[in-house]
Amino acid sequence: MKTNTGAVLVVDDEKTIADGLRLTLESEGYAVHTTGSVRDALAAFAQCEAEAAIVDLMLPDGDGLNLTRELRRRDPSLQVIVITAYGSVRKAMEATKGAGAFHVLEKPFDPDELLGLVRSALDHRRLVVENTNLRRRLADRAADSEILGQAPGIQRVLETVAAVADADANVLIIGESGTGKELVADALHERSRRRGGPWVKINCAALPKDLIESELFGHTRGAFTGATSDKTGLLEEADGGSLLLDEITEMPAELQAKLLRVLEERAVRRVGAAKAVPVDFRLISSTNRSPEAALREGRLRQDLFFRINTVSIDVPPLRERREDIPILVRAFLERYRAKHGRDVGGIEPEAYRRLLSYAWPGNVRELQNALERAVLVTRGPQITLEDLPEPFQGADTEPGVAPTVAPSEVPVGSLEEIERASILRALETTKWNKQAAAALLGLRRPTLYSKMRKHGIPQRRP
Repeated sequence: MKTNTGAVLVVDDEKTIADGLRLTLESEGYAVHTTGSVRDALAAFAQCEAEAAIVDLMLPDGDGLNLTRELRRRDPSLQVIVITAYGSVRKAMEATKGAGAFHVLEKPFDPDELLGLVRSALDHRRLVVENTNLRRRLADRAADSEILGQAPGIQRVLETVAAVADADANVLIIGESGTGKELVADALHERSRRRGGPWVKINCAALPKDLIESELFGHTRGAFTGATSDKTGLLEEADGGSLLLDEITEMPAELQAKLLRVLEERAVRRVGAAKAVPVDFRLISSTNRSPEAALREGRLRQDLFFRINTVSIDVPPLRERREDIPILVRAFLERYRAKHGRDVGGIEPEAYRRLLSYAWPGNVRELQNALERAVLVTRGPQITLEDLPEPFQGADTEPGVAPTVAPSEVPVGSLEEIERASILRALETTKWNKQAAAALLGLRRPTLYSKMRKHGIPQRRP
């Protein structure tokens, strides 16, 4: 018995042929489900999760080509092999091109040839699935890594990133939780000369205090109880790339001293090791605390602060860049309705006014989570106030937090209208310089052109 994996649907109304195909495929380890009609095939396909199908061209209740089209409509990665005793060249061409069949095989056929085709079909399917998943991951990564906004504060962030990304200077990113500090760090690495090297992220607040030294610096076998083998630390793993120390003020003071030594000597000594290992990485740190307060409270060593703070980037809270909320709402709404396959066309006016008047103590992350939740729970074509999280239900703002803008001051209009107005405002501000307007809006230039066409905005100033 061979150990091939994969489920195959066989559709042939001649029982002897269907049984023969089943026995041949099962002898090679495949899971096989046989049917003899279009109707039964569609019912079986919904249950058996087939990865490949062998379909007879002529079936008692329909055409094998139409069945092939329907099966591939339901699962575009499904690979279909059409078998026929009717050696029509026209039909064969239609099967492979029009219906999307993987191959056409004429009866009678050699079982070994069929098995080879099934293996090739499943290999092709795996490749298609891998490529689809990769494209989805890259699209998600691109969407998640895009820093959106046109407010002056976020534009200063983008300008600083562009100015220092390709340098090796240490950078300290300062901002409240949820403002997008990690996105800024990602942008610094991706635009640097080290983008082809490792990108190691360490959340200093998440590492247990009794393990943080070993995780950061590594250890040798026998260095302490439980150290049964050598371990490479995260600082070593960052060699040749960039290192993010997230929430650096949460690192124990004694380890801050060791980190300072690493930065000064450009070498790491594992716990229990006699010699240090040279390392070369670009350090990016972040904190949600005021560095001055952290220094006063003893949470951050002054000598380390001077070393990590060659360049500082302050990421503004969302309440200080509320003009960016329409842009962020549109981006998150489009992202999550595509991700979850929900037909959500917009947001009802009252719900939208609450989004714009809310204080957002959790910043962009809170807005992102609120929009994803609303897309998932809404039952209609538009998000309503009831679809938003609890803090939005009882009042215009979060209890105990002053509104950033009175509800009467919130601009009226749909998301489409506000997006169009934002683009026109950016174009006017930049005297219709498309590249500058795209940068102001936090968009790529092709995206700006696409949105201008969508909103009927001319390419030249009227």
